[in-house]
Amino acid sequence: MHIAPRRKVAVVVPVNNEAENILPLLGEIRAAMHGIDYEIVCVDDGSTDATEALLADAAREASDLKVVRHRHACGQSAAVITGVRAAEADWIATIDGDGQNDPADIPAMMAEAFQHDEPGAPALIAGRRQRRQDDAIKRISSRIANAVRARVLCDATPDTGCGLKLFRREVFLDLPQFDHMHRFLPALFIRAGGIVISHPVSHRQRQAGASHYGTFDRLRVGLVDLVGVAWLQRRWRRPEIVAFAQPANTSVAAPRPLELA
Repeated sequence: MHIAPRRKVAVVVPVNNEAENILPLLGEIRAAMHGIDYEIVCVDDGSTDATEALLADAAREASDLKVVRHRHACGQSAAVITGVRAAEADWIATIDGDGQNDPADIPAMMAEAFQHDEPGAPALIAGRRQRRQDDAIKRISSRIANAVRARVLCDATPDTGCGLKLFRREVFLDLPQFDHMHRFLPALFIRAGGIVISHPVSHRQRQAGASHYGTFDRLRVGLVDLVGVAWLQRRWRRPEIVAFAQPANTSVAAPRPLELA
């Protein structure tokens, strides 16, 4: 699949205590992005295992890898935000650091993003995991959470928990930022006037390490966040700019709609 090389993509990988998974994942990302103008931004969210040392060594040996480290663990959303800020590309692909997402899905998501992204209506391509390789409790709780969230927020997205997402960097940085925001990106993009497209992606079993999410902890914070995002939606009406005038003989440029890179 050919992707225009001028559309550089940063693959942002939030990672916490994934020493056994991170190096194989980096190799898979490079294989998937072959022929594409890309960079990898790994954000070590306060790991206490060998992740820090492994990423430091990898960064010294590779020109396509940038590593940022949080002194203390701040959560996945904070790591994603740090990675997006550190990226130099106009487009961002996020992927979980545990190896359960397949980087080979990214090029197809890029093609879909470039096809649907329009001026004034930026696209978020959200992965939808097929044949999830999680235990039954996690699958059922995720299904219930997605149904409740979709009913309350009307984000029309069946799987917001998938780590594979693709979007414009500038649009993301304009969104409200808070802990766990990564699970509400579809609703936030719609609030900002964007469109959301669910893209089927594969899902794999975790090969090493342990999940960082507990079912009941995620439920508790998810309900609080759901109320907060619903409030954000109610308290904002996106203005539609139909005209713009400026004084004569000024160098200030008028705002223009988003354009494809």
